[in-house]
Amino acid sequence: MEAHLQRGVPGFSIVGLPDKACQEAKERVRSGIASAELEWPLRRITVNLAPAGLRKEGSGFDLPIALAVLAASRQVPPERLAEHAALGELALDGRVRPVPGALVAAEAARRAGATRLLCPQESAPEAALAGIEPVSVRHLTEAAAYLRGTFEPPTVAAIRPLSKGTHPDLADVRGQERARRALELAAAGRHNLLLAGPPGTGKTMLARRLPGILPPLTLDEALEVTRIHSVAGVLPEGRPLVERPPFRAPHHTSSTAAIVGGGPGPRPGEASLAHLGVLLLDELGEFHRPALEALRQPLEDGFVAISRVQGQCVFPARIRLVGTMNLCPCGARGDPAVECSCSPQRLASFREKLSRALLDRFDLVVVVPRARSRELGSAGEPSDAVRTRVERAARREAPPLERVAAELLDRAVDTLPLSARGRAKVGRVAATIAKLAGEERVAPEHVAEALSYRSPSELAAWS
Repeated sequence: MEAHLQRGVPGFSIVGLPDKACQEAKERVRSGIASAELEWPLRRITVNLAPAGLRKEGSGFDLPIALAVLAASRQVPPERLAEHAALGELALDGRVRPVPGALVAAEAARRAGATRLLCPQESAPEAALAGIEPVSVRHLTEAAAYLRGTFEPPTVAAIRPLSKGTHPDLADVRGQERARRALELAAAGRHNLLLAGPPGTGKTMLARRLPGILPPLTLDEALEVTRIHSVAGVLPEGRPLVERPPFRAPHHTSSTAAIVGGGPGPRPGEASLAHLGVLLLDELGEFHRPALEALRQPLEDGFVAISRVQGQCVFPARIRLVGTMNLCPCGARGDPAVECSCSPQRLASFREKLSRALLDRFDLVVVVPRARSRELGSAGEPSDAVRTRVERAARREAPPLERVAAELLDRAVDTLPLSARGRAKVGRVAATIAKLAGEERVAPEHVAEALSYRSPSELAAWS
């Protein structure tokens, strides 16, 4: 941030490709300096946002612009700014407000050689995660007093670990042992899961209990997820670090840009906000087909690449995709107690909502039947017990295939049939089954179970 004062008609201009919000900083900075009882220079002021060829967006430049003007007018010592970076929006009364992306900005400042970051008090714990010393200020007067050496900022409190999670418990689910088993496999092996069946069978209830059995994030993973949430401005208040796998469940009316990211910025979408966690698409067939098809690339590559004229943004998106859906428009298909009333035309239109290419990206496909009365009387295994097995399996290396198991998998390619992608996914699921069982090698029974989740007869007929 460069500021230059010269004689002439008083004026204030900002150059260096600022966007509309950045251009409006002129009024916020002028009012903020006046409200802080500091002197506004009656000179021609030019502020350059370097490098000039990179577009600047947002209101986070307010505080550094104000400090650059104060340093140029010798109201704060310019040499004190050498080791500092700054981030924050100014209110008209001089208060410093938080902005999205504090963690990413702090990491960039540290790489650029800064040792301290002047930032809003609310952003200080987030900035501290980057390994830089945050200088938290509530008002522009505090920032100026700190640089003059007459104000000592408060110490940033350490992040307290989260208490035990409050996710819904699997014990609430009655029956549905096959679907519960698939949920455990999805958690242990980071597999994509499709739950299909009549309404009221517990598909959504099961899917919403997946986060409660996921392994905890490592510190590196937590920082990776926090960066994305910080840039998107969705970090929960008072919790600067995302410590648990995220869970996102967008509405079926969401646009393609909302699901995979985009916009003029662009900004991360739901797929990136669910990075290392769960993306639930409830009523999968009701989502816009372009939005669903846009998920095919991130499901394979683990990232979303968004290209614009100004350049390309790459957002991580290694997710567990969980979809729930009915087997027909009326919902009766798959329910022995109700007769399906859908015409062939309605069924054909329903089938066209999901491409075979997208269906092929689900590792586990389970048709959830209506539970019987005797299954509804007893509670299922609680999430804590399942999560213990999942964590133990997640720490193990993937075991190799036995020769007989590999032969079984090869025969399945021609019998089912399986695509090359499908074969690889069945192998990965079989390895997860072996890890959960504590086996050193993938046996034929593990492959057989993995194949049973691939093409249930009901869904094969539907698709």
